[in-house]
Amino acid sequence: MENRIDKRLNELKGEGKKAFTTYMTAGLPDMDTAIEIIKAQYEAGIDIIELGVPFSDPVADGPVIQDASYKAICNGVKLENVFDMVEKLRQDCEVPIVFMMYYNTILHYGLDNFAKKCQNVGVDGLIVPDLPFEEQKPLALALDACDNATYLLQLVSPVSKDRINMILENARGYVYCVSSMGVTGQDKAFYANVENYLKEVKAVSKIPIMMGFGIRTAKDVENYKDIIDGAIVGSYFIKYMESNNYDLEKIKEYVSTFKKEF
Repeated sequence: MENRIDKRLNELKGEGKKAFTTYMTAGLPDMDTAIEIIKAQYEAGIDIIELGVPFSDPVADGPVIQDASYKAICNGVKLENVFDMVEKLRQDCEVPIVFMMYYNTILHYGLDNFAKKCQNVGVDGLIVPDLPFEEQKPLALALDACDNATYLLQLVSPVSKDRINMILENARGYVYCVSSMGVTGQDKAFYANVENYLKEVKAVSKIPIMMGFGIRTAKDVENYKDIIDGAIVGSYFIKYMESNNYDLEKIKEYVSTFKKEF
């Protein structure tokens, strides 16, 4: 079966369109509402959803996502609950789902068990920001054993430089291009030479490249549209949902507006 990420990105390429991805923390404001939020985004045209698995020490994330993770943990959200959530969602929703999570959670669950569970419930990709490329082999082998149903997506940043070729050689799905130095949610504080950096990644990547960190609206990435294949909004989207009391119509409006303007 074709991975949902590949399927959607190939469709967009054929239509000459860009991919829009949002990040949300699993279990906020609660599990049932989170499922409805994903479905609402799907109806509004979202291309991929990154689903944050709550963790006590999310080192790549700024205060907004840290706080969201903390609230979800206080609500009792565990990895098993997130798997259940995806399984329910898959009954009538085919949006590509990517888990954004930290390696300790996977290790604790057991690599083989984790890979099998991802395959069984329909998780399409993983982003593990605290797992360096040189230490990915055990997880990659576990995913390989499950027919690569779930891709281990690669992150690159402005400091990757000479490592970009190595990191992207066998990359699948899409490349997550971190567009700023530091953590998530830094309001458009893009790396000074972000354009050249994105061009360097694009030149060597065989798969679509996505720009993330510090993006709020389509206007923020207007200058890079000719280089990137998509944009990712995380911290701003969490704040937006919270400030609108998780109103599904407002969420749909945000997604459809970004898609229209992108």
